[in-house]
Amino acid sequence: MESKETKLHQEVSSLAILESEIRKLQYRQDALIEVLHIAQNLFSYLSKETLRYVAKQLKLPYSKVQGVATFYHLFRLQPPAEHTCIVCTGTACYVKGAYRLLETVESWSGLQEGHISEDSKISLRSVRCLEPCGIAPVVVIDGKVRGHETPEKLLQELKGWFVNVKDRS
Repeated sequence: MESKETKLHQEVSSLAILESEIRKLQYRQDALIEVLHIAQNLFSYLSKETLRYVAKQLKLPYSKVQGVATFYHLFRLQPPAEHTCIVCTGTACYVKGAYRLLETVESWSGLQEGHISEDSKISLRSVRCLEPCGIAPVVVIDGKVRGHETPEKLLQELKGWFVNVKDRS
């Protein structure tokens, strides 16, 4: 387990790297997305403090920085869970049953969309569109895109994640 001092040193070091990268990008406002990617790579997610720092450095309103960070599904605003399940709810996926996928996982696991389990092991999210509409409905499980997903196939995959869950078959 990391000491508080070690963790603080890592954060200060990461902040110095972020400042250096922003300087290399000449504090350009049009580099916002690139800066957010750099920040997320350094801190593993974008905290409110990080978003405020980026906004101040790029001389942008916080609402603009937060708006960009929340618009793109690849940006995380919470520490990442060990496992992630992302369900596409774009038009093609929705029509082909994405809502059933979410409902099934939520009712089976008790985990609500947009949340991370209390033990930080699992997150369930939805996004507006992942773009591979030809294989709808689409789910991304731990970074792997899966098409033509069904509630049964999805539950089979996720059951291994819920080791502390009583038999919910």
